[in-house]
Amino acid sequence: MIGLDTNVLLRFLLKDDERQGEQASRAIRQAAARKEPMFVGIIVLCEVVWVLTSRYGYGRSRLLGLLEELLDTSGLEVERRDLVRKALDDYRASRADFADCLIGRIHEAHGCQHTLSFERPLKALDTFRVL
Repeated sequence: MIGLDTNVLLRFLLKDDERQGEQASRAIRQAAARKEPMFVGIIVLCEVVWVLTSRYGYGRSRLLGLLEELLDTSGLEVERRDLVRKALDDYRASRADFADCLIGRIHEAHGCQHTLSFERPLKALDTFRVL
């Protein structure tokens, strides 16, 4: 298994740097040809979402589509895929940030009744209690 860093995954997805985009695509294609899985950690997903929203202006629906596509990509191992899917459902149903939705689901998986926060958009999620 080979891990993907945020910058490699972004170059593969965006192709905004021709040379690096081709290097990332080649590495991923070669791993797929060898049937060697690529691993994407949850921190990488959070960084990808942050970059795509803050730098590239991606909206919620575009991000949801991209993340769902990544989750469904064969040969791509996503850390805690089950929690990421639940976080995507929360993200779709609320105004909360994706990272916050994922934090709530991770804490829930570790036995937390809820997660305390001051962020008002999290009020809609049953994994949070807003102070």
